[in-house]
Amino acid sequence: MGESFSKKDKANKKKKDKQDKAQKMLDRKSNNNKGKGLNDMLAYVDENGNLSSTPPNAAARKEIALEDIQLGAAPIQPEETQRTGTVSFFNSTKGFGFITDDKSGEDVFFHTNQLAQPVKEKDRVSFERERTPRGYSAVRVVKTK
Repeated sequence: MGESFSKKDKANKKKKDKQDKAQKMLDRKSNNNKGKGLNDMLAYVDENGNLSSTPPNAAARKEIALEDIQLGAAPIQPEETQRTGTVSFFNSTKGFGFITDDKSGEDVFFHTNQLAQPVKEKDRVSFERERTPRGYSAVRVVKTK
């Protein structure tokens, strides 16, 4: 009687896996980088930042002053918070409105709690822009003449 079909199938699969493993080992041995010289493993970076196998031209080198090298991220310039604009929309019953910023042209939300005196649409105002989770809001809104 001998082996059942599933036992033969398992034995064949095991034999194939063993052959595949032996083939992979041969491939690794033939493609390894051992024994290569240092020059074969070096890579150079040209003036454009691309990798190259040839060293850069020493005659084309430029001296760079140490003071000109900046490490880290560029410093963030503090944003000018005091702005001017025009009230483009105001709903006194709901208690909010929008100011069109003169500098950026974008509409900035404001709430009546931030008003120093009452305003109406088309009034010129000065305000401070403050970042909120929903975008920018105008705070300390003052009517200008």
